Amino acid sequence: MLTRISLIVAIIAGLAVAVLNFWQVKEKVTTLQTNLQTETAAHKKYLGLYTTTDRELKKTVAELKQTKATLEATTEERDTAVKKADEQTKLAEGLRKDLDTTLAERNTALDKLAAFEAAGLTPKQVTTLRDELKAVEKTLAGAQAESRVLAQNNETLKDQLDRFLHPERHVTLPAALTGKVLVVDPKYNFVLLNIGENQHAKEYGEMLVNRNGKLVAKVIIRSMQKDRSIANVMPGWEVGAVMEGDQAIPAYPEQ
Repeated sequence: MLTRISLIVAIIAGLAVAVLNFWQVKEKVTTLQTNLQTETAAHKKYLGLYTTTDRELKKTVAELKQTKATLEATTEERDTAVKKADEQTKLAEGLRKDLDTTLAERNTALDKLAAFEAAGLTPKQVTTLRDELKAVEKTLAGAQAESRVLAQNNETLKDQLDRFLHPERHVTLPAALTGKVLVVDPKYNFVLLNIGENQHAKEYGEMLVNRNGKLVAKVIIRSMQKDRSIANVMPGWEVGAVMEGDQAIPAYPEQ
């Protein structure tokens, strides 16, 4: 009987130890599961941050590459503009010398003609001298016209060079310059204006398009002809739809 009782007590004690160990193990397992869930959530969080950072880094690298390419293209355009400006300046100096020479020849011819007439030359001789004078004057007129064209081209190159060297500056236009929209292309966002080189418009000059005194959009001139120019509607300035017949005035008039 005593042996049975001892055996029962031992069994009960073993069961108590087993129960105690079970609860201790369960508590540790619960703690480990909680820690695992916490670490898993933190891992997901930092994985998301890594993915976002990696995406932003790739975007930044792409933007830097684009900026570098744009800078290289702008530098090349600036160098080309500087070279053209130097060439135009040299050509203008040569033309000015030719013009001075032509003026001197004309004055000499006039002096000779006056002297010959005073000396009583024959009509034939005077006619010949007059023809020569007209030829010289014609040459002079051509040289003056070429000089004006060259001066205008030189001014355009100077504006382009100034735009590359000082991109923050705006191209100014004559204060009295007014234009009208002739054609509108909404697909490619450009308009055709009835102003050009003859009206002293300039490339990259900005015009305010208005209708009945109300602002509609701002456009920037991209290319010109004698009496026409093509301009693009500037993003962020399109208050309304540009229409044929709208008026345009300089956004930055000359003082």
